[in-house]
Amino acid sequence: MNEVKFFKKAYYNYFLSLAEEQARLATCKRAKCGAVIVKNYRVIGEGCNSPAGNSEPVCDVDKRTLHEKVTDKTCCTHAEINAMNNVLSDFNKKVLEGSTIFFSRVDNEGNMIFSGEPYCTGCSKYAFNLGISNWVLRHDNGIYVYGAKEYHDLSRNYNG
Repeated sequence: MNEVKFFKKAYYNYFLSLAEEQARLATCKRAKCGAVIVKNYRVIGEGCNSPAGNSEPVCDVDKRTLHEKVTDKTCCTHAEINAMNNVLSDFNKKVLEGSTIFFSRVDNEGNMIFSGEPYCTGCSKYAFNLGISNWVLRHDNGIYVYGAKEYHDLSRNYNG
């Protein structure tokens, strides 16, 4: 994990603000998350939390009632996965190689929320398999860039 140096903060802040705009479009009732994928200083994919296939939200289901084999107990497709699928629907996997995911979250009023530690193995595995190089998160103590393997390892070992 590397903290972003001063001269790159404007660049990272710009793409994180685009991820926040995506988060404001989320239809999930539990978490308003957004993501943009950037390659060569250009947005190539974007997404927000939403029910799979734009179906009706099931965000009010008590996760404790779900069977133990349901490993991903989230009600919606994650913003990062929707952003990766956005790229794949328009191009092919090669275009994702070497790209960076910028992730943000907002509250119900649209205000930015700082990211916690990486913990989503579903998104980290998918991004890592597709060749995405980095993740960028805004923590309360600064903007951090994680390599894809580092992000996946941190997610896999999360026990917060």
